[in-house]
Amino acid sequence: MSDENQQPGFAQDRQSDGPQYQPQPQYAPPEYQQPQPQYAPPEYQQPQPQPMPPPPSYQPPQQYNYGDNRWPPMTIGNWLVTMLLLLIPIVNFVLILVWAFGSNVNPSKKTYFQAHLIFVVIGVVLSIALWSTIIAMFSTLLYNLPF
Repeated sequence: MSDENQQPGFAQDRQSDGPQYQPQPQYAPPEYQQPQPQYAPPEYQQPQPQPMPPPPSYQPPQQYNYGDNRWPPMTIGNWLVTMLLLLIPIVNFVLILVWAFGSNVNPSKKTYFQAHLIFVVIGVVLSIALWSTIIAMFSTLLYNLPF
């Protein structure tokens, strides 16, 4: 091969006197080593099973103690008579007060009529508020009418 046929940048042959290409060593990352613990980890111990608590014993629901049976439960007949007495116009208001605040009254009848009176008071207060509003609206309407 002659020097004229040579292209620039190519070596003539491998045996020439010029500097030869030396391959560079490949980069290898350092090997990772786990740090050695400075303490020994605690040994795992299986937790000991706890004894099961005893199952709850069955207790039947407590019955209401009527004492000497002075106040037996109200029967349907007793409630029917009570409701029939409440149909009498003026007697009903007196009987409600007697049954709600009397001392010699069946406890279930007494608490029922105390609750009944609470609802009556709520109804009276709401009625007064409603009628006051209605009267105020009509009085304003009548006052603004041209005569």
